[in-house]
Amino acid sequence: MADATSTSTPQGATGVLVLADGTLVWGRGFGAEGDAVGEVCFNTAMTGYQESMTDPSYAGQIITFTFPHIGNVGTNPEDMENTNPHALGCIVRQDITDPANFRSTQHYDQWLKVSGRIGLSGVDTRALTRLIRMQGAPNGVIAHNARGEFDLDALRAKAADWPGLEGMDLAKTVSTTQQYDWHDGLWSLEDGFAKGQGDDDSRPHVVAIDYGAKRNILRHLVNAGARVTVVPGEASYEDVMRHEPDGIFLANGPGDPAATGEYAVPVIQKLLETGKPLFGICLGHQMLGLAMGAKTIKMHQGHRGANHPVQRLEDGRVEITSMNHGFAVDIDTLPGGVKATHVSLFDGSLCGLELEDRPAFSVQYHPEASPGPQDSAYLFAKFAKML
Repeated sequence: MADATSTSTPQGATGVLVLADGTLVWGRGFGAEGDAVGEVCFNTAMTGYQESMTDPSYAGQIITFTFPHIGNVGTNPEDMENTNPHALGCIVRQDITDPANFRSTQHYDQWLKVSGRIGLSGVDTRALTRLIRMQGAPNGVIAHNARGEFDLDALRAKAADWPGLEGMDLAKTVSTTQQYDWHDGLWSLEDGFAKGQGDDDSRPHVVAIDYGAKRNILRHLVNAGARVTVVPGEASYEDVMRHEPDGIFLANGPGDPAATGEYAVPVIQKLLETGKPLFGICLGHQMLGLAMGAKTIKMHQGHRGANHPVQRLEDGRVEITSMNHGFAVDIDTLPGGVKATHVSLFDGSLCGLELEDRPAFSVQYHPEASPGPQDSAYLFAKFAKML
């Protein structure tokens, strides 16, 4: 890392990360050329970089992958968690290598170029991760220029001027704008995706409110026996209820939950009054917490990875989970009638809640994995049983 006074490009450097305090992190650019400003975070998962890059919850963020060998399995259209990548870019230790996986259809570098996303390799990702752990997730600009030509003063100003994720409603930018029906179930090596599994009209009908939904969540809902209709994050109470749902799902998504909650919380509060089963994940968990009167807080560094231990309070069992969040519901603000069901064993933060008088519950982590362990997939069956 270079100090904030550096003004020259080191020999061979074609990419740089410029932090809001002026710190420069030089490396070799790959993927698309250009620059992008956002929050710099780190992800500790050893697999699933394509799923992470296309997770809408990463909108507005630049991912530092702590696992060094990113790109070694290439990319393919089946591992997309949304139509396009939503992470702004990625930072890795080793140069991207040629893919060595039978499912690969495109080199990761080329996939990033086509997708307009920037990569930076040759970085001491351990040092950057330690910086984030000690100082919190910083704002920064990731830039790539094949000639190594950068206007560092302009990049520093851009990083310093970016307001950060607090107060930012990003769900609007990633949510669907049109309602649609979701049909496919889970993927298998032999058959691919279970096409049309959710087409049976006799199945219980779940309306999923999309604040930035991952596709594998929808597949798990279908696999659990539901027929799924997806509506935009700004859908009104009437928009949801005209589908005559048997249950409501609150999806994951990016940004500050308090900002999204300005329009989402009043809708959720009215939906809770119907007594219909409700299940939330990630931002959906935070929306349910806010709807019940709890508060959300910005975390120091967030939780992002596929190896996070969570304790289930009812029996003490531990689930290894996949996580991606920088905000959390403050456990100390849970009102009466709402009980904590899961807590992080890393820092004690709230990872699940349940209403005591209505069939509604939520978790902060990702039981659908993709990428990650499947210890918590039982939650979809729990929701289906309520329908």
